[in-house]
Amino acid sequence: MSESSAQPPQSPPSAQPVQPVQPVQLAPPASPPPPVLSPERARDLRKDLEASGWGVDAVAHLLGPAAQAALEREILAPARRAIRSALDEDRAAGASPSPVALLTALFMLGQAIAATELDAVWPRTRSRGAAAIGLITEPDSRGLVRARVDLRPHEAADDSGPVRWWVASDLGELVTGRALAPDHVLGIGGAGLTLAGLTPRRPVASALDLGCGCGIQSLYLLRHAERVTATDLSERALAFTAFNAALAGDADRLELLAGSLLEPVAGRRFDLIATNPPFVLTPTAVREAGLPLMEYRDAGGPILPGLLAGLGDHLEPGGIAVALGNWEHRRGSHWRQEVESWLPAGADAWVVQREVQDPVAYAALWLRDGGLAPERDPEGFDAALEAWAGDFEDRGVEALGMGYLIVAMPDSPRQPWRVLEEVTTSGTGALGAHVAEVVEAQGLVVGLDEESLSALHPVRSADVTEERHYIPGQSEPTVILLRQGGGLGRALVASTTMSALAGVADGELSLSQIATALAALSGLEGREALELRAQVLAEARELARCGLLSLRRPS
Repeated sequence: MSESSAQPPQSPPSAQPVQPVQPVQLAPPASPPPPVLSPERARDLRKDLEASGWGVDAVAHLLGPAAQAALEREILAPARRAIRSALDEDRAAGASPSPVALLTALFMLGQAIAATELDAVWPRTRSRGAAAIGLITEPDSRGLVRARVDLRPHEAADDSGPVRWWVASDLGELVTGRALAPDHVLGIGGAGLTLAGLTPRRPVASALDLGCGCGIQSLYLLRHAERVTATDLSERALAFTAFNAALAGDADRLELLAGSLLEPVAGRRFDLIATNPPFVLTPTAVREAGLPLMEYRDAGGPILPGLLAGLGDHLEPGGIAVALGNWEHRRGSHWRQEVESWLPAGADAWVVQREVQDPVAYAALWLRDGGLAPERDPEGFDAALEAWAGDFEDRGVEALGMGYLIVAMPDSPRQPWRVLEEVTTSGTGALGAHVAEVVEAQGLVVGLDEESLSALHPVRSADVTEERHYIPGQSEPTVILLRQGGGLGRALVASTTMSALAGVADGELSLSQIATALAALSGLEGREALELRAQVLAEARELARCGLLSLRRPS
């Protein structure tokens, strides 16, 4: 599934200029109540939003590439200027203010607009209904309203076709000018989109969104799962998920359960589990230095070891769990050994380390994420950074790895396969289909002996290309690379045998037939022919493991 999320600006009214929120550095206030939608109000609001034309492309067109790019870097001024310019043009022409500009200004840029203008944009809901839902404040003495939540369009496309959602979350510090509250509900960010892209999208009967946050994973899961269960420790997060599902029109198939991690679903199994758990380990010394424990990301202790170990008990045979996480690289040990110890017995597992950060960069990243920045509070930032770096140093942490964790439950009892690797390249498109194909391929070949494997028919993936590198004047290549256009974008250094295998892997011949043909072409007999056959089988396993070809049973 591909997806996009608007990252826009704005500045509103016709008679009344948009009033920007004035940032003030204060302690985090109590969060306002989350929005609540009845079925009737959900229907009216959805119709108003659909009629407004407020979508990702509309916002991008309104802002222009420069302001859009600035907004994605969390710089608001160019976006506000672009919105103000659009509204001024509307007024000069005697036209009604652009609904896209007004809604972007109100909900994405934190600017005030006239209640009468929102009435015109949302004729069914109107400002009175929006305030009752909890989306905006009551009009002030000048008739202006402000957003109480961040609301923005998000679009995706899959086998069922395109879809547009409007997703609500808490206002961020860029708009409020304040540090995030501990119970802050994060909107659609890079991690959420990564997990959405990583999740296989084959139809399933049951799916679990573990730690649902604002509910974006639930919305995706509802596209291809008959039933979805969403859990979270935060009642506030569950409320936002309920709101977003109701606005999307999918609340009837969504079950919401409060509780920590897998506790709310004890004794239950699912075909698919997606989770971005609170894996950031904020040392006690850092919280004492001024950074609160953020519910959406901080566990207060190691979460992944227990969570991953328990996933096997909650997967149906053939089920898959996908997760994001991070892990420590400690002096004198290897990260693979520690992470492998977390994996559930009897389950297949694929762990991909995508990035490694040094301890200082890691600590600075999450301090900023929590709202503690050196620009606003240099002393507080330095104190927290020193505490975090000191904790890492005391425990021998030399680096932090970040990546994907995939756990799959075999259809039948067998020896599980485990792959823990480092891949930093990226292909085009979402990874979900690739994950499903690799898990299926590994499950097929892991228990096969050479005779059974040799009977399978290889089919090269459509996105595989070959590169050959030559030294000038020589006729034989020094390096052959098989490149993957999608998936993880791997580039495998190939032997001439692997290259030949990939070249003829169109499903017509079995691996045994291919090995026999290659031996004949090379003039190999006896022991050498047997060695070539073993090489073909081994390289077929590797190509299948990496997703460059699939292996199929003869029809």
